[in-house]
Amino acid sequence: MAKNQKWQDDYWLLIMQLYLKKPVGVKPVYSKGMVDLGMELHIAPQFLFNKMCEIANLETPRIERIWQEYGNNPRRLSRATRLLRQMKGFGNNHEFYEGVDIQETFERDFRPVSSNSPITPVMLILILDLYFRLTPITMVAETPEIQELGRLIHLPARKIADIMDIYQHCDPYLNRKEAIIDPLFPACQEIWQHYGNNDTEQLASYAKQLKEYFK
Repeated sequence: MAKNQKWQDDYWLLIMQLYLKKPVGVKPVYSKGMVDLGMELHIAPQFLFNKMCEIANLETPRIERIWQEYGNNPRRLSRATRLLRQMKGFGNNHEFYEGVDIQETFERDFRPVSSNSPITPVMLILILDLYFRLTPITMVAETPEIQELGRLIHLPARKIADIMDIYQHCDPYLNRKEAIIDPLFPACQEIWQHYGNNDTEQLASYAKQLKEYFK
């Protein structure tokens, strides 16, 4: 596994705290806790997931020592992580990362596509996955699958149907020529270009993982 230059040994405490959060155990890669911690540290959830697996397996003497000190003492662990966040400046990213070139990757997918919209690229990915499971005639708010997805990602079914209509304008197989004016069109087009022309089974697998974030 490639070394992550942002990783610091103190972060083991943050990973352990998340690991011990009920239900105790390794959390899914894209669970909300894992993503939130990844965004806090500017480290991809996949990397943190691998670190959490190392904790679960007590793979190194260092991890064993940390576990012995904190594993059965949640109050001590809570104090240590609170102090770590204070010392490192967590929660004040402008100061903590001042002068540091932050290269965002996954973080962008979990942030709104614009300042006046709650919709994120991750939501658009899940909607695109469902798009490939429906036919145009069923891409309406009354379709149960659309309503179910709406409940999961907290979007009205009508909005999901509208986004599917945008995707229809991106779909070369439908060859829709009429113009569309929608502020979400550029973001939908970008998601389509990245995922729409690739293996839909890979998209489905990725979407299944991403759904963990909303549970």
